[in-house]
Amino acid sequence: MQRPRDPVSPAPAAPIFAGLRVIDCASFIAGPAAATILADFGAEVIKIEPPIGGDPYRGLAAMPGQPASPHNYNWLLDARHKRSLALDLKSPEGRAILHRLVASADVFITNMPLPVRGRLGIAHADLAARNPRLIYASLTAYGEIGEEAGRTGFDSTAYWARSGLMDQVRPSADTPPARSVPGMGDHPTAMALYAAIVTALLRRERTGQGGHVETSLLANGLWSNACFVQAALCGATFYPRPPREQAPNACTHHYQSSDGRWFILSMLSEERQFPDLARAIGQEHLSEDPRFATTAARHANAAPLIALLDGVFAAQPLAHWRETLDRHGLTFGIVATMDDPPRDRQARAIGALVPLAEGAFLTVSSPFQIAGEHKIPPRRAPELGADTNSILREMGVSEAEIERLRGLGVVAGGDSLPGPRIPGMMQERPGYDRGCAPA
Repeated sequence: MQRPRDPVSPAPAAPIFAGLRVIDCASFIAGPAAATILADFGAEVIKIEPPIGGDPYRGLAAMPGQPASPHNYNWLLDARHKRSLALDLKSPEGRAILHRLVASADVFITNMPLPVRGRLGIAHADLAARNPRLIYASLTAYGEIGEEAGRTGFDSTAYWARSGLMDQVRPSADTPPARSVPGMGDHPTAMALYAAIVTALLRRERTGQGGHVETSLLANGLWSNACFVQAALCGATFYPRPPREQAPNACTHHYQSSDGRWFILSMLSEERQFPDLARAIGQEHLSEDPRFATTAARHANAAPLIALLDGVFAAQPLAHWRETLDRHGLTFGIVATMDDPPRDRQARAIGALVPLAEGAFLTVSSPFQIAGEHKIPPRRAPELGADTNSILREMGVSEAEIERLRGLGVVAGGDSLPGPRIPGMMQERPGYDRGCAPA
């Protein structure tokens, strides 16, 4: 959802990344998601996929335990805007095509294992030699140096488990580690990779030189858990998380309403706000109760206060408490179920949920706006190899050669279905010239 424009304002200029060519040679999930953010602001993203099966991410929604839907929702989210080139990089002909494509690219994104990159000729040294202005964006599970550089991993293993987050978000010490859901670490990591790419583009604008940027799931997991990790680095003593009823602070705690919905209070200035809470729930006398009259007393008597508040909040539905707590200026958050985001009016208002260009669905937008710039309307994710022919033609490959490559299994797919092109996608923009090296 775009912000309303003044009706007398001129039409918006081309998107900020119009003319930027990005090669997405990655999978599962952070690397492709970083490319999606660039595409949101107008970059042309060419998705490289194996001719047989395509990016394995296409199959995530069909895996056991995933939400059932007739739509490929994961692919719809992280492959929007992109053009699909089905290309066999294991073949010399496929690698030659990619190398020609790299010569006209600005950014190359990959999360392939380091040894595989060497075998396929897509390591940084291989591609930088063909295009010194290229920004080579590398994602790994555990980094590119050290004894674990070659280890594979996903966000559940390298981000959530290794960082301590999986252990720390358990409801209590006697419960198993909490499982993450798909992409919980990948999408934040995509933001870090995007930031590295944009920082390198700024340096290239100033110096003319490309470069190698990298991040890892491990580094991002540690950054996400940085408050506790820093505590550990400072030798802090950690205490097991107690059962809910024995939590140390009733004013920053979860409560359940009469209709079964949960919400969390977050009163960090409780000395000032506790009287407001007492008034909001019709229990003004709590402010004078010696057990709860001061912050120290409330913390010492957290368990009886939790029990008291449990009874109060369980007497009314969530809608009542939402209105009441808002009216008294108290900070709280509703614990959303997955039925809630599609109906979240505030998420739409801020552009966090936006319609696909075709209008059939909403999708999740990248989580920031730039004043004076606009995102392009999300375009449906491509079918496997949907743009193979058109991309090869743009490279000057003849029809006869395309058919020969198809016969060898080097490429697959064909032409995209007819439809509107995204305005400005292939336009040049100052500061983002292609810097073409010889093909």
